[in-house]
Amino acid sequence: MAYLLTGGRPARAAAHPLVLNFKRWLAAARTRRERRSALQNLLELDAALLDDLGISRADVFDAMRHPPRSTGEVLAARRAIRARHWPDR
Repeated sequence: MAYLLTGGRPARAAAHPLVLNFKRWLAAARTRRERRSALQNLLELDAALLDDLGISRADVFDAMRHPPRSTGEVLAARRAIRARHWPDR
């Protein structure tokens, strides 16, 4: 086992590829869960609160259908479109 000169503690050995893949999978699963939870929390809001945010339930459902990386982009684009036409309502 290798020791560091500064502290005498063992140096961290290189991780096994299976461990690295498992950590990546856990991180991806955590990200998917957080995304799903955030979108479900948006769906729990009533229509007036969603309107205050500049989105609608249909926008949230559309964001759920898009790939995870574009969820924020979809909601931001819908909000921007509604903001541009806001005085016309």
